[in-house]
Amino acid sequence: MSNAVPAASHDLSAFIAGLPKAELHVHHVGSASPRIVAELAARHPDSAVPTDPEALADYFSFTDFAHFIEVYLSVVDVIRTPEDVRLLTYEVARELSRQQVRYAELTITPYSSTRRGIDPKAFMDAIEDARKAAEKELGTVLRWCFDIPGEAGLAAAEETVRLATDDRLRPEGLVSFGLGGPEIGVPRPQFKPYFDRAIAAGLRSAPHAGETTGPETVWDALTYLRAERIGHGTSSAQDEKLLAHLAAERIPLEVCPTSNIATRAVATLDEHPIKEFVRAGVLVTINSDDPPMFGTDLNNEYAVAARLLGLDERGVAALAKNAVDAAFLDDAGKARINDEIDTYTSEWLAP
Repeated sequence: MSNAVPAASHDLSAFIAGLPKAELHVHHVGSASPRIVAELAARHPDSAVPTDPEALADYFSFTDFAHFIEVYLSVVDVIRTPEDVRLLTYEVARELSRQQVRYAELTITPYSSTRRGIDPKAFMDAIEDARKAAEKELGTVLRWCFDIPGEAGLAAAEETVRLATDDRLRPEGLVSFGLGGPEIGVPRPQFKPYFDRAIAAGLRSAPHAGETTGPETVWDALTYLRAERIGHGTSSAQDEKLLAHLAAERIPLEVCPTSNIATRAVATLDEHPIKEFVRAGVLVTINSDDPPMFGTDLNNEYAVAARLLGLDERGVAALAKNAVDAAFLDDAGKARINDEIDTYTSEWLAP
């Protein structure tokens, strides 16, 4: 039996590779390529992280979500200077640009760096310098979501909201406020005061919820954190009332299929609830989360979604436009990328 991929699949893969895109759920540290992680580890040889890019594939094999967090934090530990931060940020933008990502909201956890001794102002300067260089040199627009590492508790929440709202520190590219890390044992309601302060300062609310816990966590994010988008939201499929609410209020889900398998949040891709989301009318966006750690990239996530949803080129293009529409981007910026998607798709499908 031949293992060859049908020509139609090749055509769709090629279409996806060239399709202009936006990405809304991708982590700063989690986007470090094996090459960059190995380079950073070599700079700091006391780290547990392998300095051989090939060895990182085994290192990035996770037994469960808790193990993923443990490995993730070990990678955070090799980012120790503003120069490390700048290198990582620019190289993430380079990888996004390679995939035709025109706009990305990168989730950054500044607390993880400032508590390791990086000066807050130097950290902000490093990410902003990389952002401006990436836009000028690569054409990829980056914006930031500062997220609270939930496992670090309320002290981390206080520091994160301070960094996000202090006019002397707040970076120009910051658009939203989030909450990441483990959900089990980290209830969402306790973070309400910090989200209230961030929202009052003009930031949008985009917490993780319902990734490794039930739909009640999503309800909590909506009720207490005033979430405008939900990171993952995987368990929302277990609650028809929640799905109806998300659809009616046009609250997007940031869906990351391969991530959910890698962290054991979902058992297999064929069991992924993305089909239920779409059937319920929920606005679904496709994202890569921590792509090198999960052996994926955004193009692959679109290919996975296309297979699960039975999409052709027009369907994939519509999925790409969902991400643009759900972005915390001005109307002119959205129109520009949507026009680019339409033009690309029309030219691709032209006889």
